[in-house]
Amino acid sequence: MSNLDREAVPSLCGGRGFVVTEPVRELLSPRHVKLGESTEVRRLLPNLGRRMVGAWCFVDHYGPDDIADEPGMQVPPHPHMGLQTVSWLHEGEVLHRDSTGSLQTIRPRQLGLMTSGRAISHSEESPRPHARLLHGAQLWVALPDTHRHTDPHFEFHAELPEVTAPGLRATVLMGTLDTAISPGTAYTPLVGADLALTGGTDVRVPVERDFEYAVLAMSGEAHVDGVPLVPGSMLYLGCGRDELPLRADSDAGLMLLGGEPFEEELIMFWNWIGRSQQEIEQARRDWMEGSRFGEVKGYDGAPLPAPELPPVPLKPRGRVR
Repeated sequence: MSNLDREAVPSLCGGRGFVVTEPVRELLSPRHVKLGESTEVRRLLPNLGRRMVGAWCFVDHYGPDDIADEPGMQVPPHPHMGLQTVSWLHEGEVLHRDSTGSLQTIRPRQLGLMTSGRAISHSEESPRPHARLLHGAQLWVALPDTHRHTDPHFEFHAELPEVTAPGLRATVLMGTLDTAISPGTAYTPLVGADLALTGGTDVRVPVERDFEYAVLAMSGEAHVDGVPLVPGSMLYLGCGRDELPLRADSDAGLMLLGGEPFEEELIMFWNWIGRSQQEIEQARRDWMEGSRFGEVKGYDGAPLPAPELPPVPLKPRGRVR
């Protein structure tokens, strides 16, 4: 999935100047964004006051939506650079195509991981026919300077490691949690884990003191470090914890996102992450001229045009507005 805003604005993020080095409980409210005709997402990152959590720099939560009589997700070909996209589903299917020739249907609890490197383009759509419900999250991971010009590639992992405790099943989709290590390629120290809690669970999840964390509520109602979360909200937690208390009175689904605070300062505009205005301007020219980002074959529709750049200069800055 992508940032499809036609009035895109730059997000200036990264750097360690705004990292919260102690435990906090900062509730982030979503912004509602329309994607196509039948999909609306709740955008949690970038947020008005919080731009990144570790290397995680973009989080959309969508559904559960009844798309039985709708086209469902329809995201035409669009470009990316300098990041990884992480597709994660609780219900439904998404068909991924990209300019490296990848064609893959992603289903619940399967990892679709696309590393854009220097340049890639892709599309995402609900298969025809498709399941009645669609529910999931789309996330981006910023690539560090040492890896942001790597060759583009796509990974699919149908089987992922789990960490279990009474009432908890944690599926590790990126990075490391406790002793479980995801097979997905990560370029900075981080973690992404899907936490399934059964009703009546009261558990503590081990975390890294040097990581900053946030928790996205996917379904049900749970208490995270004493704070109640409803679906579509996210709680930023800062750093400085050794464990994270979780409680659920009924079945609930959460996503734990964390990582070592991202040191570099970035510019994120539309679907590109760069380090300077010149890089963003060049990416826009290349996309509009049909070069560098390749071609997505097999999608029934035209690629997305890039939005206009803002009239003010873009400069890389820190993690909050």
